[in-house]
Amino acid sequence: MAQEMAQTKTITQAVERLGYRVTVGDVAAEAGMPLMEAQQGVLALASEVQAHLQVAESGEIAYVFPKNIQAILWSKSWRLRWQATWERVWRILFYLIRISFGILLILSLVLIVVAITVIAIAASSAGRDDNDRGGGGGMIFLPRIWLGPDIFWMFDPRSDRRRPPRTKSEMNFLEAVFSFLFGDGDPNADLSDRRWQSIAQVIQANGGAVVAEQIVPFLDDLGQGWDRDLEDFMVPVLSRFNGVPQVSPQGGIAYQFPELQVTANERRRLRPPQFLREIPRRFSQASSGQIMAAAGLGGVNLIGALVLGNLLQDQALVYQLGGVVALANSLYWVLLGYGSAFLGIPLVRYFWVQRQNQRIEARNTDREQRAAALDQLTPEQHEKLVFAETLTGQTVLGTDDLAYTTETDLTDQEAAQKDKLDAEWQRLLEQRRQGK
Repeated sequence: MAQEMAQTKTITQAVERLGYRVTVGDVAAEAGMPLMEAQQGVLALASEVQAHLQVAESGEIAYVFPKNIQAILWSKSWRLRWQATWERVWRILFYLIRISFGILLILSLVLIVVAITVIAIAASSAGRDDNDRGGGGGMIFLPRIWLGPDIFWMFDPRSDRRRPPRTKSEMNFLEAVFSFLFGDGDPNADLSDRRWQSIAQVIQANGGAVVAEQIVPFLDDLGQGWDRDLEDFMVPVLSRFNGVPQVSPQGGIAYQFPELQVTANERRRLRPPQFLREIPRRFSQASSGQIMAAAGLGGVNLIGALVLGNLLQDQALVYQLGGVVALANSLYWVLLGYGSAFLGIPLVRYFWVQRQNQRIEARNTDREQRAAALDQLTPEQHEKLVFAETLTGQTVLGTDDLAYTTETDLTDQEAAQKDKLDAEWQRLLEQRRQGK
């Protein structure tokens, strides 16, 4: 059910981007989805929102959707309303989850500092009592703990007068803590969608017929040996967009995609990317100052936990003081574990990000080299490209040569067709008279 709703959303967005008048091939290319799925999805959506069909005399079909698709779907489906509500609730919940790590860091640090302070004051008082009884004197030194640069600015109501105005994309400190710990997600989560959309654009930009060399800059594994020589890597592309291989007289293979040669609108010429470029991962989208503040607080938190552990060795004193000290004692291993993980997780993730970026760069370089090879084709490859150009073509389904449309009554269409034929017959008769 979730997959079906996601597919409906993808097709709806593709229809909206295409201007509400589409063919199945248009939708498949725009969404980068298999033609069979696009056909089923377009038919289901057309039935749901009562879209109109326009059938050309050649038999090709264009679908004309109403411009308020979202409103119609919203009014008919409780699932869509529930999903939209859940998405809003989840955004709030996820935001609370994100900032909770920063809040836990601050609470942990406050608990540690307060517990250390209480223990130190108690020890100092006991020391003064001993000195009073013994006639000596002494003091206990409490080091000042630096909590980072202006870390509590977010709680200051005058912060807008002391800090530059935030940009729309700037994180607050609590969000930056989550970003420091776990990053900001995979920038290539939509890589598969971008791959198939780019391949479809290349096919459409080349008139619906291509050679393998034009597609390989968007693929990853091309296989080895015979698999690569026989261009087995093109099978998924053919399967997804209903392509057929065509063999030239010289034995070269080109690939034709008839459905992608039919469009409902003659749009501007497509300019697909030269190759599929993966986006390098970033350790964090937080500012350098926020990262330093988070790391600094994490370090202070860990050191404070170690100092607190040393002070909690005197369990008699802990039992005597109770309160915050007893709470810190019961949560000590949680505090120490959180402080260790707070610095350990980003450290491990930093090296993992570096390694992933090396692999991304290698794949980008490989695909870029394949794209550059198009400028240095061998005679055999050039012959294939020339042959592919003979298979190109584009059929634009206009509104002038329609055999049938559901937008008007069938009787009216028959009358219009009869009038059209009568006008054409009169024109031919007039030409014959003038010729005589």
